[in-house]
Amino acid sequence: MNEVITYAHTRDINLPGNAGTLALITLDNGKDHTKPTTLGVQGMRNIHDAVNTARTRASNGEIVAVAITGKPYVFAAGADLKGVSLVATHDEARALGTNGHNTLRILGEMTVPTFAFINGAALGGGLEVALNCTHRTLSTDVNALALPETGLGLIPGWGGTYLLPRLVGIEHAISIIIDHPARNRRLRAKEAHTLGLVDVLLEPADFLEQSLAWAAQVITGDITVSRRPLDNDEQWAAALSRGFAQLDATVNHARPAPYRALELLALGPHISRDEGFTAEDDALADLIMTDEFRASIYAFHAVNAAKRPKGAPDSAHAVPLTGVGIVGAGLMAAQIAVTIAQRVDAPIIMRDLDEEKVAHGMEHVHSTLDKLVQQGRLSEQRARTIGQRVTGTTDITQFTSCSLIIEAVTEIMSVKKQVFAELEHIVSPQTIFATNTSALSITQMSAHLKHPERVVGIHFFNPVAKMPLVEVISTPTTSKEALATAFALVKDLRKTAILAHDRPGFIVNRLLVLLMGTVIKAVEQGTDLHVADQALTPLGLPMPPFALFDLVGPAVGLHVLTSLREELGDRFARSPGLERIVADGTRVVDNDPSRLGPPHVSDRLTTYFGGGDHPRHEQEVLDLVLTALTKEIGMMLDEGVAQDATDIDVAMILGAGWPFALGGITPYLDRTGYTERYLGRRLHEPGVASVPSS
Repeated sequence: MNEVITYAHTRDINLPGNAGTLALITLDNGKDHTKPTTLGVQGMRNIHDAVNTARTRASNGEIVAVAITGKPYVFAAGADLKGVSLVATHDEARALGTNGHNTLRILGEMTVPTFAFINGAALGGGLEVALNCTHRTLSTDVNALALPETGLGLIPGWGGTYLLPRLVGIEHAISIIIDHPARNRRLRAKEAHTLGLVDVLLEPADFLEQSLAWAAQVITGDITVSRRPLDNDEQWAAALSRGFAQLDATVNHARPAPYRALELLALGPHISRDEGFTAEDDALADLIMTDEFRASIYAFHAVNAAKRPKGAPDSAHAVPLTGVGIVGAGLMAAQIAVTIAQRVDAPIIMRDLDEEKVAHGMEHVHSTLDKLVQQGRLSEQRARTIGQRVTGTTDITQFTSCSLIIEAVTEIMSVKKQVFAELEHIVSPQTIFATNTSALSITQMSAHLKHPERVVGIHFFNPVAKMPLVEVISTPTTSKEALATAFALVKDLRKTAILAHDRPGFIVNRLLVLLMGTVIKAVEQGTDLHVADQALTPLGLPMPPFALFDLVGPAVGLHVLTSLREELGDRFARSPGLERIVADGTRVVDNDPSRLGPPHVSDRLTTYFGGGDHPRHEQEVLDLVLTALTKEIGMMLDEGVAQDATDIDVAMILGAGWPFALGGITPYLDRTGYTERYLGRRLHEPGVASVPSS
């Protein structure tokens, strides 16, 4: 696989105020900003040559400072992950860390000051380039500073775990290295400056000129940069204790990378740079040679590739959005309305049966926008503009101007069929109908219509604003215009669309409900509640099964489980205990704010289950779940519900939060032997999402 080579161009600049000559190194891969600068093997050689030459010139008195910056909008986006994923031996893996350290540490060990002029996104190894410099300026419009490595199965391996806590403190270093990747969070400019990650914020219009002027004043002594004192041993120990406790409660050793990063931070404030960098080299090499890292890279590339969805018709077939109708004004409908209003410049009409429901829906729209203003994510003027796009009504004829109408009413087939039947009488035959159903048959839902070809599934996940996945569902009669319109809307919303063909539950809910149903069945058969709830811990899922059931809502979960059993069979087992829980309105979990991690299943539920005489231990329950998932995925692929295994993985990552370290799910089933045992085949070639065989 060919590396997109990054070049390090050096030019001399005479600093203002006769401060002397600065050597400015610009990182550039020759592509526009949509192809961020990455740091591959040859790119790092180019950087090494540039900084080593600058070091020699500094020693000879030819320059008074060195600065490094990036091409427009991008400082540097980190290591070339495609290249890293091709590493076949531990020695090769260790060399990646050692060579990176040997290059970047030059920036911190010159006889003159070194500056990082961070003009754009600085991620992973790109941010570590800046950390190795002695000073950092940052453009105020930059909103992507991060060390995402632990989310990809690695650690910051070019100085991050050693340098960052000495700059921002151990508590914030743990947040940036461990917590932020788990939440896909990046620092914005103001926060980075507040933390002390950068020394000064400068406006983007003349960022380079201001950075040079600021650097000149540092060199002449007119500006003195102050840094926070190093945390003491007690602060270091307390932060690490909290960090390990949080990891145990959330990750519980399902992924090695976050623990390895904390272990590096735990080496403490007194180790030398050499010791810190050597420890990073060892950890990086070990992690590169894990299946979790290889699965993470597979997942990373799969999620990125899904931004160009497979199976989408030519966008030219999409119907222009002259207006979008939302049937219903409940919580889900209101979330959909405000999400679309933020991205689509068209009227959004939300309709329900009575004024009170409409008022509640509109209240949610405006309260959502108010919160975004308070958080600084929207200006007041922008919020007003968005809010004015959304109107509420009880009059169904208001939909006549809409080219797309999305129903988001209660999950009852007869109600949804009635909605579409009423709409068909008042709108044009070209108006696209979409359903937000999470599990019902769209083919059945549209069969009675004169124009069933206009109906498509657009399944948003809750909460709509945060969940990046939308399942686009095609029936045997769905037209290319309806399908193209759905994909175009999802693209406008900056979400990821996965095509699913119409079968109950589609992709995500079919697998999630099967998982929850399998665990509940084990409890019905006599397995201890807490044993069953903790059985899936080795997978590192976002929450245990009963916490997931509580999040979905027991009544909703029971309804979907019943629907899938009726359509797909008894493997979606009936649960008398769950039926009693829903009837009584009993909470499924205990929400103890003092407990770290997701909520645990409530002891109260033991009274609802009983009579089973076949208790299982955790490994047996895990085996039951993985076996059921494997068989179901095989059926889904045979039925054509998903186009391939990768689409299933992307759907589970983006729609259910399943970890990159599993690769979604199918790479894990491959490497643990479940696919060969129950399907008679692997779903991926060996080495695609696992360490290549030696």
